[in-house]
Amino acid sequence: MAENDDRREAYLGKTRAEVSALTDAGLVMSGNAFSQILLMKGDLDAGELDAGAEGARLLSGADGDALRAALGALGYAPEDWAGLAAVLDDGLTRPSCDLVRLAVATLDPATIVACDESAADVLREAYADELSAIADLDEAMLAPGHVADVLGMRVMNLGGFEAALDDAKAKQAMWARLKRLPPLAEPF
Repeated sequence: MAENDDRREAYLGKTRAEVSALTDAGLVMSGNAFSQILLMKGDLDAGELDAGAEGARLLSGADGDALRAALGALGYAPEDWAGLAAVLDDGLTRPSCDLVRLAVATLDPATIVACDESAADVLREAYADELSAIADLDEAMLAPGHVADVLGMRVMNLGGFEAALDDAKAKQAMWARLKRLPPLAEPF
């Protein structure tokens, strides 16, 4: 039993160091680094880049609440999400493709959701080679609502989740899109 505890601590330490290196490089992240779903947001609200006592406030507004509620309705555990800003902590600069790919590899999600077109643009740039190999044009372009398989991950562009919160019909469209991304069964 002690050996398992030692391994667990080593794994946690490794992940903490990797996430710390990403935030030191300017990435803004929130949520659980061991989640199966990564929510990427590019159109940030005031204060989402500010780190409070608990860390980044990314997805701490009404859109984050709505996304977490939707994920819960789909069967995701309340803590089963991670957030990544599509801009660096200066609020202006997009992260490099290499940094985005490193963050995704570190977090290792099964699913990536681009909450808006800014986040989708960052993903399109970071995974241009993989997306260009997809035969379906809508999937390859990360058109809103389409699910693309990128390196074994499901990737979807919601196409403006936060803006949709003010319109009942648009909210229904977002819900229909999110229902295409139920939690994946564990492989055991």
